[in-house]
Formats: sequence, structure tokens, C-alpha cells
Amino acid sequence: MATQMPPNLVANLQNVLVGRKGKGDEEQGEEKDPNPITSGGGGEEEDSRPIVLLTNAGGISSPGLTFLAEALLRSGLCNLHVCAPDSDKSMSGHSVTVRETLSVSSTDMNGATAFEVSGTPVDCVSLALSGALFSWSRPALVVSGINRGSSCGHHIPYLGAVAGAREAFMCGVPSISISMSWRKDESKESDFKDAVDVCLPLLLAAIRDIERGLSPKLAF
Repeated sequence: MATQMPPNLVANLQNVLVGRKGKGDEEQGEEKDPNPITSGGGGEEEDSRPIVLLTNAGGISSPGLTFLAEALLRSGLCNLHVCAPDSDKSMSGHSVTVRETLSVSSTDMNGATAFEVSGTPVDCVSLALSGALFSWSRPALVVSGINRGSSCGHHIPYLGAVAGAREAFMCGVPSISISMSWRKDESKESDFKDAVDVCLPLLLAAIRDIERGLSPKLAF
């Protein structure tokens, strides 16, 4: 659980990542990719920040997604877009909707462009990457979470949150799935705020690495 992590451990992690950012900036200088994959479109003023697509399995109103979206928006370091199920699809695995018509609705999420979808996390990521919902060609990073409950061992094949990240990876987009261990009668929704404090520095470091071309290259 995030609440059991010592505050000094979190602080140390953040300090290391801040130092890593400074070192990387010196090595890379001010050089920018002339054709970034993060550029927007649709006739609006271009936002040069890297695009992050956020999804989950617990539903668009779940606290894990809400708190993470708020933190990413506050950071100001990415152009956030959200596409998530309209209800809990936690144990949907890598299933897709083929015999029903998907419904999609725009929703307000404190400044992020957001859609809720009647299907699974895989449906959400597939729709987002198809270009049917957003004007960009593809995001720099897909984040799936924060999932309620651990994502490990034999649980992995069944979890919609992991499948959302896997779908992005299969499409050639870097992705991360995040989960938080949940204990009945002990854990509470506010614990997700602590989980965000732990994982946000890692997400921002991943975004910086992707911008610099330091992320692992995907081959199929």
C-alpha cells in the first residue's frame, strides 16, 4: 500500500529523479525533435507538450484515475487526454466488444479532453489510437490506472487495466499500467492520493525519456 511507504523513501525517489532530469538536460541541450509525435491538430493552437493518454479499468469516475489525472494536469508537463470505460471493467482481460455498438460520450475532467466509452479498456485504447476521437496521430505515452487491487502473478491475464496498457504496447506506443494494493476494511479512497505521489515522478521521468528518444524501441 502506498500509505505504508516511508515519506523519506518517496522524497529520496523524487530527489534522484530531479537530479536525473538536470543531468539529462545538460547532455541533450535545447535540441528538439523537428517532427515530434506529440503534436496536436484540429485547427487549434499547437501544444508542443508530450501527449499522454490516460485510461483504466475501474471506470472514468474511479478515484485512482481522477487523482492521477488531476496530478498530471497540475504538473503542466503534458497534454492530457482521457479515454476510459463508463463503468467498472476490472476483470475484462483483453476482451473487445464485437457484437454490440459502442457508445462514446465526452465528459468534463478539469481541463483534460475526456471521453467515456461503453466498452472495455482495450476498446478505449483502440478507439483513442484509431484517430476517431482525438486529433493527434498518437500519444507519447499511455497510462492505465491507477487500478484498485494488485496487478501481479496469475491475476495479470484477467485484469483490464493491464490489458489497456498491453493494447497500446501492441500498437507500438510506450505504456505503463499502475495498480495499488487494496485491503478490505483498511484501505480508503484517499490512499490513491498517496499512490499518485509515489508514481508521478516515475511517469514524468518516463515522459522525459520518451521525448529524448531514450525509451526502449518496440519491435514486432
